[in-house]
Amino acid sequence: MAKRDYYEVLGVSKGASEDEIKKAYRKLAMKYHPDRNPDNKEAEEKFKEANEAYETLSDPSKRQAYDQFGHAGVDPNQGMGGMGGGANFGDIFGDIFGDMFGGGRRSSGPQVFRGADLKYSLDITLEQAAKGYQTEIRIPSYDECDACHGTGAKAGTEPVTCHTCGGSGQVFMQQGPFRVRQTCHTCHGTGKEIKEPCPKCHGEGHIRRNKTLEVKIPAGIDDGMRIRSAGNGEPGMNGGPRGDLYVEVHIKKHPIFERDGDDLHCEVPVPFATAALGGKLEVPTLGGAGEIDIPEGTQTGKVFRLRGKGIKGIHSAYPGDLYCHVFIETPVKLTAKQKELLQEFQKSLDENSGKHSPQNKSFTDRLKDIFK
Repeated sequence: MAKRDYYEVLGVSKGASEDEIKKAYRKLAMKYHPDRNPDNKEAEEKFKEANEAYETLSDPSKRQAYDQFGHAGVDPNQGMGGMGGGANFGDIFGDIFGDMFGGGRRSSGPQVFRGADLKYSLDITLEQAAKGYQTEIRIPSYDECDACHGTGAKAGTEPVTCHTCGGSGQVFMQQGPFRVRQTCHTCHGTGKEIKEPCPKCHGEGHIRRNKTLEVKIPAGIDDGMRIRSAGNGEPGMNGGPRGDLYVEVHIKKHPIFERDGDDLHCEVPVPFATAALGGKLEVPTLGGAGEIDIPEGTQTGKVFRLRGKGIKGIHSAYPGDLYCHVFIETPVKLTAKQKELLQEFQKSLDENSGKHSPQNKSFTDRLKDIFK
């Protein structure tokens, strides 16, 4: 029976990229893998066909020969037919099915595992974020068990070679026509069995304790940023390196300011008289009190910008700005005399409302147009 075109097998065009070919093969391999289709000869044949097509099209020199001469241009001894000549299949299989079976090729002997990373959430104020901050935190740590000296075995005993994997930390499982390497389920990759666990550490070889670390928060840090402390995570296995500690910074809500990148925003109440007559107004900044000039006739919503009064971010050359959003504060709890004065004042305004209240006049005119 004539072989099908390799591009047709993978369902890609002749101009397909290397990544497209790999994705197409992965999809077919996952679909027709013997583990998912036990005792299905048709699926097994399609799996072999996809392997053969992928081996040729993933190799630039083989693909060039195939494009020029077809199947005749590819040495059949290098094909995947019958699974006899697949010299590179281990690499392909490990790359595509690494997640399913725990990775590709591994060296013999017990496996070495890196320790897990730890995360610590640290709440700081906006002022501390702007200026930088130094503090101490307490995190879980793991020290060698002083009873078993890290072996995990009861005093007077020692770990023995794993009877399942013979000390390699790995076992082979038969998956249809394939032998798949997996982590040993008995020793979990250590290559050792502990017959009598240490009663103090329960066979772990280490004991959890707390330790204090000094953390330096750089000036300008923003909410959600993380600081990495190398080697302060959980210990590794079989001599593997320790994981890292990540301190995630969260900035508390500020009673006055809101941060937007390197800029700050705040709302500032302006007295009614100051807004009408103009004048100077004191405003807060992170560095102390500041001052803005309020022009005569300032309205609610006016924004005043104070350059350089924001925050200098970690990666910024200059600090951001402070934006003061003003709103006119209406007087409350007026005395009878104050009410009388305001009423007289309002009467004087009404005599020429278009001049003194242009926005109100414009609004009134629009209402007339709507309801006329």
